[in-house]
Amino acid sequence: MAALGGDGLRLLSVSRPERPPESAALGGPGPGLCCWVSVFSCLSLACSYVGSLYVWKSELPRDHPAVIKRRFTSVLVVSSLSPLCVLLWRELTGIQPGTSLLTLMGFRLEGIFPAALLPLLLTMILFLGPLMQLSMDCPCDLADGLKVVLAPRSWARCLTDMRWLRNQVIAPLTEELVFRACMLPMLAPCMGLGPAVFTCPLFFGVAHFHHIIEQLRFRQSSVGNIFLSAAFQFSYTAVFGAYTAFLFIRTGHLIGPVLCHSFCNYMGFPAVCAALEHPQRRPLLAGYALGVGLFLLLLQPLTDPKLYGSLPLCVLLERAGDSEAPLCS
Repeated sequence: MAALGGDGLRLLSVSRPERPPESAALGGPGPGLCCWVSVFSCLSLACSYVGSLYVWKSELPRDHPAVIKRRFTSVLVVSSLSPLCVLLWRELTGIQPGTSLLTLMGFRLEGIFPAALLPLLLTMILFLGPLMQLSMDCPCDLADGLKVVLAPRSWARCLTDMRWLRNQVIAPLTEELVFRACMLPMLAPCMGLGPAVFTCPLFFGVAHFHHIIEQLRFRQSSVGNIFLSAAFQFSYTAVFGAYTAFLFIRTGHLIGPVLCHSFCNYMGFPAVCAALEHPQRRPLLAGYALGVGLFLLLLQPLTDPKLYGSLPLCVLLERAGDSEAPLCS
């Protein structure tokens, strides 16, 4: 964050004098003000999102259906109003992205089918090892599993399960809307796409620290274990947030990050320790390695911007004079 202050920006302007500041190129205020407005707007969004979870006073744990229903209401309200923060940011900075707000936030039809399928396929490839582990430990065969997945009754049960709705629908949709679709357009003109990919997840990771409050409140573990778990969760969510931010920029769509978020919530963190002790650990570990290798090999081809049409954030930076953004090609 210190790089957003005056000294860092003066150093940037000295090292690259031939390029005008982004906000100046767009007719806005100075770069220092633009960056501070962007960071403050993102911080306000993060605090509003987390704060909405605690407007309801209850002695019940977070997984209780009544608590989940109340939080659905407040989170959906905050998420629905979050685009107004982007509008206010646009007015304060004077930045005109040259496209509609919805398009800038990833709500568009151009390239929507590859944007929905390819990022999810890429994420499933990364989870090849855990998927193999799941299939090995599942008592039913593939045909029976598909019947269960496709059965209307199974979906009906899921839609009445508050925890399922939270983890697979509401949380992925609202978190990606607030922490990717709203924050990235505000951060990108200030610091560029690359730094924004790694800065945006910091707000996302910090937002998950609120789980400490509930764990301490209900004495779910020792204080040391709770903070250790929170540090691990921050690291994991920050890395995941960088990944979905990368997907959002490279595809220009919100649907891909949302589907990948839902899938990762379903899978959870890979059970590497269980894989090491598994009776079939050799093929399982080979699956883990193969998944990671294929993911790294296919990351660039499956997120090639040519597959998804013009990218709104890249258009925004082109208007700012940055035609060499590496994530745009």
